[in-house]
Amino acid sequence: MARIRLIRSPGIGPATFHHLLARFGSASAALEALPELAAQGRLRLARGAGPYQSYGRDSAETEMLAVRAAGGRYVFHDSPDYPPLLALVEDAPPLLVVRGDMAVAQRAPVAVVGARNASAGARQIARALAHDLAARGSAVVSGLARGVDGAAHEGALAAGGGAGTVAVIAGGIDVAYPPEHSALQERIAEHGLIISEMPPGTEPTQRHFPARNRIIAALSLGTVVVEAALKSGSLITARLAGEYGREVMAVPGSPLDPRSHGCNAMIREGAVLVQGAEDVLELITGFDGAARSQFRSAAHAVQAPFEPLSDALHARMENGLQAAPLATEMAAQELSAVIDGLLGAAPVGVDELIRQSGASTAQVQAVLTDMELDGTLMRHAGGRVSRMP
Repeated sequence: MARIRLIRSPGIGPATFHHLLARFGSASAALEALPELAAQGRLRLARGAGPYQSYGRDSAETEMLAVRAAGGRYVFHDSPDYPPLLALVEDAPPLLVVRGDMAVAQRAPVAVVGARNASAGARQIARALAHDLAARGSAVVSGLARGVDGAAHEGALAAGGGAGTVAVIAGGIDVAYPPEHSALQERIAEHGLIISEMPPGTEPTQRHFPARNRIIAALSLGTVVVEAALKSGSLITARLAGEYGREVMAVPGSPLDPRSHGCNAMIREGAVLVQGAEDVLELITGFDGAARSQFRSAAHAVQAPFEPLSDALHARMENGLQAAPLATEMAAQELSAVIDGLLGAAPVGVDELIRQSGASTAQVQAVLTDMELDGTLMRHAGGRVSRMP
C-alpha cells in the first residue's frame, strides 16, 4: 500500500518515485519525508497549494477495492511480469493497473498507431497489418482510440490464436474511452491485455494522452504509423520510440491527402517505409535495442501533443472494424459527410465503405453517384473509388 500512496501523492512522478526509494530505502520512509521535502520546495507542486497532503491510506484502500471490482490488478516495477521492454526506459511507470494476460506484452510487441479520423483505406491497412503481425507471433500494441487504433486491435483479435493485442488507455481501467469502444475494451481484457497507469475512475483528459503514448512506444520493439497528419499524437509516439532506441516505421500515403503528410514526413526524416507485416518483422527480428534509422520526426513541431476529443460525427464514423450500424434511412447530408471522411486519395473498395459506414448498399451508391456528378469522386478498376485530386 505504501508504494501506491507514494506514486499517487502530489509532486511524485516516475523519476522522483525511484529517487525517493533509493534515498530513503522504502516507500513508507519516503512518505514520512514528503511534508518536509514539500516545505523545502523539493517537490514540484501546483502554485498556491496549501499544506502538503500525501495520498491517504483511506484513498489507497478505496482505490485497491476499485481495482479489484474492475477485474484488475497491480503490477509494480519490480514485479517479474512487469513488461521487460517498458522497464528499460527511465520514465517507465512504477505502477501499472492491468486487466488480462501480462504474457501478451512479451510476445515481440509492435505498436500500430495512426489517425483517429482515418480514411477507410488506412483502417483496412491497419486491420490487415495487425492481423498478420498477430498471426505471425507479434502482439499488437495500440491506444484504443478511434480510427487506426481500433482497427489495429480488431485485426489482432481476428487472428484467433495469434499473439494478441495490448491496449494502453489514458484513463482508469474501469473507464471506456471512447465510449463506443467499451465492448472492444472488454474483448481485449478477455483475450489480450489492458494497461493503465491511472487510478480507477480517472476520466481521460488532454494531458493524459502524451503519457499514454510514451507507454505504447516503450512497450514495443517498434512503432508503425499507418496514417497521421503533421499535427498528430501518433507522431509523438513515433518520436518517443526513436528516443527509446526502438524501430520507427511508417506506411506511405498519397501526398494529396493531409492525413498522410505526417507519415510521408516521417519517411523523409528517416523512418523506415513499410507496407506489410513482412517488412515489420524483418526489422524487429534480432532487434538489439539500437535504432536502425536516424529518425527525427516531424512530431517535434507538433503544437498540440494530445488527442483532442472528437465530435459526434467522428464517434459514428470511426468505430473501427465492426462499425455500429447507422439508421437505415440516414439523412443524405449526414451520410455524405461520413463517406467523405472515409474517402482519401488512395482508392478503396465500395464494399469497405458500406461496411465501415454501416449504411445500406443503395444509400452508399447514391452518395457516390452524387459525388461523381459533382466532380469530387474518381472511380477505379475493381469497384474502388477515391476522392478526386
